[in-house]
Order: sequence, then structure tokens, then C-alpha cells
Amino acid sequence: MKMKLLILAALLGLSSAQFDPHMKYGRTSIVHLFEWRWADIAAECERYLAPNGYGGVQISPPSESIVVTNPWHPWWQRYQPISYNLCSRSGNENELRDMITRCNNVGVNIYVDAVINHMCGSGGGAGTHSSCGTYFNANTKEFPSVPYSSWDFNDGKCNTGSGEIENYNDINQVRNCRLVGLLDLALEKDYVRGKVADYMNKLIDMGVAGFRVDACKHMWPGDLSVVYGRLNNLNTKWFSSGSRPFIFQEVIDLGGEPITASEYTGLGRVTEFKYGAKLGTVIRKWNGEKLSYL
Repeated sequence: MKMKLLILAALLGLSSAQFDPHMKYGRTSIVHLFEWRWADIAAECERYLAPNGYGGVQISPPSESIVVTNPWHPWWQRYQPISYNLCSRSGNENELRDMITRCNNVGVNIYVDAVINHMCGSGGGAGTHSSCGTYFNANTKEFPSVPYSSWDFNDGKCNTGSGEIENYNDINQVRNCRLVGLLDLALEKDYVRGKVADYMNKLIDMGVAGFRVDACKHMWPGDLSVVYGRLNNLNTKWFSSGSRPFIFQEVIDLGGEPITASEYTGLGRVTEFKYGAKLGTVIRKWNGEKLSYL
């Protein structure tokens, strides 16, 4: 009985630790420098963010992604990984490491946008049209730089004829089928969990403070819990010993669906989409709403 209580206490401590953004004293704000280059973020940390009291920066996904030319290099290509190599249009691995170091040295934390639910779209083709020039084949689900093969995806678990999410009221579809054609990783497999944790741990060891985790609604909470549990403590060069990575999760919950944000709040913080929807209603003055009501 005592052992069970100790394990429970450890798990609760791990979960609560993931709510701490580890900002330096008196700092409370994170700025999202969407699509900025690593060298420019480093300069911004030193020139403006640190002197003006900002606590952290959320950066765009640093992993290798597909390169899309029609339309021309859209923002969403960054959300279609090809591998976990750290080269993107924001810069290479050395530039990323330099940025993390320089921002940490002036007291500004770095939070990585982590895309771990899927790889690129099923229509991504085959070739080396990726940000690092790595070969992949979306047709056969081969990503040799990880490596992932067709065994590492959820196609066999999806219960729709198309392989896509067709009904958001079906929890299994939402979590086992493809989101807008993106090849859905089988995160219940220990091998896949290990590759994801290795990627995140490399970033932790480089000095990041935590992660914004993309598309959490499309992953089972139990799978995420295992991955988070495998993450290293933060780098003691900039953070106190035993500090756990800050986790904030994208769970789109506007009501009316069976999957809710509350299923993920025990794992880390969750982005509140109802706030943005409410604010939009007020600004547009729909339904007689006013700013004074907020």
C-alpha cells in the first residue's frame, strides 16, 4: 500500500511540474515569433525581449518538413514532418542551438512547437523535397531518416473507408484516422514513443524550457502521458535541478464534441480556444455582446 502511494505521489508531482513555465522572476509573458529565423530570434531576445521583461518565446517547429511549392512555401508545410532532423527554413541545428543559448543567457526561455501526432500528408509523394533534402516516400509511408515504416502508422486502426476523420463525434476516428490527410503515427507503439521522446529530449538537452504540443486532440491521453514521462529534466545550466519541461497542449474544444480539453488538463496546460471564440464574438458585437461584459 505504501509503495502504491509513493508511485501515485510521484506521478502527481510529475504532472504538476509540467505546468511550470520556469520563467525568471517577475516575467510572465510568452511571445510567439511565428516563422522567424533562429538568428533573428536570438537578436530579438538580446535587443528587445529581455530588456523589456518578456519571459519566453514560442518558436515554429524546428524539425525537418516537407517543402510545398503549390501554393508557394505555405506556413503549414512546417507542420508536415519528414524527420526529426533539426533543419528548417528558420535555420540549421547550429543556428537553433546558438539561439537557444543566447536567449537563455539573457533570461528568455524557448518553447518548441512540437509536431508528434503525424508525419507529412499522404499525398506528399516521394523524393527529397524536404527542408534538409532527406529522401522520403509518403506513398509507402517510408521515412528512413527517423526511421519510420508503414508499420508505424495507424491506418490499420482507422475504421473509415477513406482513412480520414469523417465524424468528429467518433472518438476513435478522431484519434486513429488521418487529420486532413496527414499520416497518423501509432503513438501506442513503444518504438514510436521512443523516437518522439528522443526528438524532444534532444531539444531539452539543448536548453529549451518546454513544448507547445500540436494536435493533442488527435492523440490518446494515455499515449501522451507515456511520452511526457520519458522526457528528461531541463538543462541545469539554466534551470534548477529536477525541473520538468513545461507542457502546453493544443486541444480544440469549442463544445459539442465528445473529446474535451479536460481529458488533457492532468498532463499539462491546455490552450483555451473558447476564449478566442468569445473574444471574436464580442469584437464583432454579435448577439449584443460588449467588451464591458468581459
